[in-house]
Amino acid sequence: MARGLPESTPRILIVGAGPTGLTAAVELARQGILADVIEKSATPSNLSRAVGVLPRSIAIFERAGVADQILQQAIAVERVIFHNQANSAVDLRLDVLPEENHRLFALAQDQTEAVLRDRFHQLGGTVQFGCELTQITQTEAAVNASINDAPHSYDYVIGCDGTRSAVRSGLGIAFNGIDLPEEWSIADVDATDWPNPNCFQGFLLEQGKVAIVVPLAANRFRVIANQADALAALPVPMTVTTLHREATFTISVRQVTHYQQGRVFLAGDAAHCHSPVGGRGMNLGIADAADLAGRFVAGGLEGYHAARHAEGKAVLTLSERGRRIATSQNLLLRRGLLAGLNLAGCFPPIHRAIVRGILGL
Repeated sequence: MARGLPESTPRILIVGAGPTGLTAAVELARQGILADVIEKSATPSNLSRAVGVLPRSIAIFERAGVADQILQQAIAVERVIFHNQANSAVDLRLDVLPEENHRLFALAQDQTEAVLRDRFHQLGGTVQFGCELTQITQTEAAVNASINDAPHSYDYVIGCDGTRSAVRSGLGIAFNGIDLPEEWSIADVDATDWPNPNCFQGFLLEQGKVAIVVPLAANRFRVIANQADALAALPVPMTVTTLHREATFTISVRQVTHYQQGRVFLAGDAAHCHSPVGGRGMNLGIADAADLAGRFVAGGLEGYHAARHAEGKAVLTLSERGRRIATSQNLLLRRGLLAGLNLAGCFPPIHRAIVRGILGL
């Protein structure tokens, strides 16, 4: 076994069966470590939640043997279109990189989870739904976890249980950051006549308001706005044939002080959260999971915190910078952004560099 692990296969508990937890489970299972995976919800989620799948996640999915299924279901986003109010101001192609799958793919999170869950089942694992972590303590030799108030013992625990992580709070790990006062909203809809249906579209509105439309599937879209009603925020008409979901939310920008405490590790939203600007959240969690799973096999568990905390901090900084620019009430700043993107599209090397930045490459 890997350096620092018991001679026998370690008993690992993964708390949370979202994309982060399932990626960790699959990556461990395909390398001979079958973890227990628990999920508090009684059934798999049918909510789209995160949407964007970036090339680095596709590379992880290729190793896991699920990339083909993901790509078959996903939409390859053709262009990013920014509007000044209702008027198109920037039309930037995303298919300008020569490398295969260096594209932005859009797929509802529940579909990504279903593919990963099926792969975990193929590898011999089972997700235990309706199982809640009710207490967690640890010693130098083991982690004691109460699941539905029944005691269990593990060699290691991986907390992938979201921003309200029971693992993190149970161990008292600080989740430092801020809660932004602004209210945001989402709507997941079917709209058969939406123009440019395979494009990411952003609308820069007055007084720092924004609205964003992202494809989810054929004729299905996620609308996001920093107002209470995402659909009403759109400055152009959208004929909605089916409303699947509406919700409001606030944004927290937070990161844990330590991704590891003893025999317990945090990954995904349990370790970091930020605005949806940039679409990095789910992808960052997938990368956390793949990194950690590899360390269980190859050794170097003690390096997990340093590597992933640095990457998480960089993504939080980037996301916040993008959010502040997009929602700025400084008209010159916003117009400068649009003008710069327009100009960049005229110079292929700069165009490709911007696309690599968008894709996190």
